[in-house]
Amino acid sequence: MIEGQEGVTWQDWCALADACEEHGVDTLFRSDHYISQGDEARNVAHDAWTTIAALAARTSTLRFGTLVSPATFRLPGLLANVAATVDHISGGRIELGLGAGWMEREHRAYGFPFPETRVRLELLAEQLEIVHRLWTEDRVDFRGRHYTLEDAPAQPKPLQRPHPPLLVGGSGTRGTAEPAARFADEYNSPFVSPDGYAKVRAKVVRACERIGRDPATMHFSTMTGCLIGSTRAEALERARQLYARVPRDADFDAWLQTYSQRALVGSVDEVAERLGEYERAGCERVMLQHLLHTDLEPVRLIGRLF
Repeated sequence: MIEGQEGVTWQDWCALADACEEHGVDTLFRSDHYISQGDEARNVAHDAWTTIAALAARTSTLRFGTLVSPATFRLPGLLANVAATVDHISGGRIELGLGAGWMEREHRAYGFPFPETRVRLELLAEQLEIVHRLWTEDRVDFRGRHYTLEDAPAQPKPLQRPHPPLLVGGSGTRGTAEPAARFADEYNSPFVSPDGYAKVRAKVVRACERIGRDPATMHFSTMTGCLIGSTRAEALERARQLYARVPRDADFDAWLQTYSQRALVGSVDEVAERLGEYERAGCERVMLQHLLHTDLEPVRLIGRLF
């Protein structure tokens, strides 16, 4: 999982994708943002779906996905077409993650609407249904509170059948869990401990049960930070590099203690042990956030986890 808005150049993207394919990492997820969260002076934020399309054309096995595309950025008909197009370019290797959007600063900076949370969740629910229907039905009529489609031809269809995986990001609240229960294939809850993850998962399971969906048909995942090394000392050196990237109020030890509560820090064996805790909490896959993106050695080490 790469935060693409944090100074990731096109050359960096190519190197990361090549390293993933070389070392057996199955899927490369990226954020969908247009502005840095930490240092706008070094802001390089290439568009998520344009980047994925280009990487898909120069790779052969690697899957790609957004984690997640905000409902505030694109109209649902456009998003469905874009993702379906990239599915063809990739030969059926994309996943679409959707969320309500949260970074107000980038919306104000670039003129994206940023309504209140309730409205953004309504946008998410309608977008999820529209994308699902455009991918699975011959023609689509839709009249919601925010979007209207009139006899849409629903083309192009994605290459994957019945459709590319649809992933919803959230914390288990009804605003994300209920739309996911109706139309998503996977629910992703970021930056939670294994105990916290189990609680989020239980909420989504209940949402599935309320609408009569078998919870076993929903996949569950999380996204969390990862500082991995061949030894713990090597992982801690990477932690010091990450700590030094931006000014912080806390000293290194205090920052690391807090960061480690919601991230994986340590040797390959230590990270694997921590991943086991998530597995026992009902998590089926973990997207490992790699913030030191020019350092490709962690990609190799992540490949050893599988």
